[in-house]
Amino acid sequence: MAAWKKLIGLAPRQPLPYVISEQPHALAEAEGSLVNAADAHNSDALSIRYLGTAGFVISHRDRTIVLDPYLTRPGIIASLTQRLIPNAELIKKHIPHADDVLIGHAHHDHILDGPDLCKQTGARLIGSQATRQVGLAAGLPESQLLATDGNEDIASGPWTVRGLPSLHGKIMGRIPFPGDLSTPPPWPPRMHELRHGLVLNWLVDTGSLKVMHIDSADFINEQLQGQRCDILCLCAIGRQARPNYVRDAISLLRPRWVIPCHWDTMVTPLEAEPDLLPGVDLLGFLDEIREAGATPLLTPMLGTQVFTTT
Repeated sequence: MAAWKKLIGLAPRQPLPYVISEQPHALAEAEGSLVNAADAHNSDALSIRYLGTAGFVISHRDRTIVLDPYLTRPGIIASLTQRLIPNAELIKKHIPHADDVLIGHAHHDHILDGPDLCKQTGARLIGSQATRQVGLAAGLPESQLLATDGNEDIASGPWTVRGLPSLHGKIMGRIPFPGDLSTPPPWPPRMHELRHGLVLNWLVDTGSLKVMHIDSADFINEQLQGQRCDILCLCAIGRQARPNYVRDAISLLRPRWVIPCHWDTMVTPLEAEPDLLPGVDLLGFLDEIREAGATPLLTPMLGTQVFTTT
């Protein structure tokens, strides 16, 4: 790791405390409720794989839901100056199967790879009206598109998913690429052509465990009140963007575990060591999770956490 990256905050000054549940030494976390990922297909277990940025794959037996897939990850210059073309081969390699793809909002780092993943797997693309417009732009048929205004239960096989209206946090005092999409954007798009639209926090109810996905640096307290989850996937940028972000999210949702997301720069290749977002203070984020009464599960890129469901 280059020393200059440590100086400007792109690299940690000490090794990150990853929890890797494929390895036996990590299985004692949270009173033994984590189980070995190698045994996941032979047990009644739920696996959650981290894709980087705000992306996750949630799987249990024959059901797979994908949240905010963004594997293409072009470099910073290409992201700012070129049209963004999904890397179909990389998507197929790392996500060979999906039943539904849930999108939290329509910025490029949350939605770009969603339509291609749906084309490859036959999954539905589910999200806001802006998400629907992106799906149409990418050539998905209406039969694979489902738009929601939030606060409705949507069946996903034996599971239920529900989008809770939310807010996009301010980054350096402003919301990037604000607004909505009422018509299909150009495809492939430039970064600025993908406006966020309605932001949704997704609650995935598997019948035994509930997973909440907060993919942005803000949320609406009233939408989270009365909701509960076992596992919270929480955007690390929020710690700098909103006062009491971590404490409020955990107080409202009462998760047992928190998996941090959106802590890397998004512009390093998927299979390379990620750079940290300067100013996020990932270690401080983990400390705040513990102080709020939950167990943090910092997961490496493409790493998996596995949970018992009985």
